[in-house]
Amino acid sequence: MRDWEEHGESLDRSTLATAVRYALEELATRHPGRSVEVRVPPFGAAQAIEGPRHTRGTPPNVVETDAQTWLALVTGRVAWTDAQASGQVRDSGIRADLGGCLPLR
Repeated sequence: MRDWEEHGESLDRSTLATAVRYALEELATRHPGRSVEVRVPPFGAAQAIEGPRHTRGTPPNVVETDAQTWLALVTGRVAWTDAQASGQVRDSGIRADLGGCLPLR
């Protein structure tokens, strides 16, 4: 993630993918559960946050964003509320607010 903080959008795809997957894994480790699915296509997805477990079909609590926005959120460069307001984050469901979980510092 330090590479992303230093180089931003100029990172190669492999490094960007690794940073996204690491951050998704870290979110799931720090906020375990299966009530929210966080998607960062095409690089990965993770389930996190305590609450009712989802098992079939489309989850009721979903967060989706692009890789650059995700890394900006987890490093604190962008606030959750700002990303929501600008449309950089698409979220649905009552548990999909990650404002209390981010940044991951």
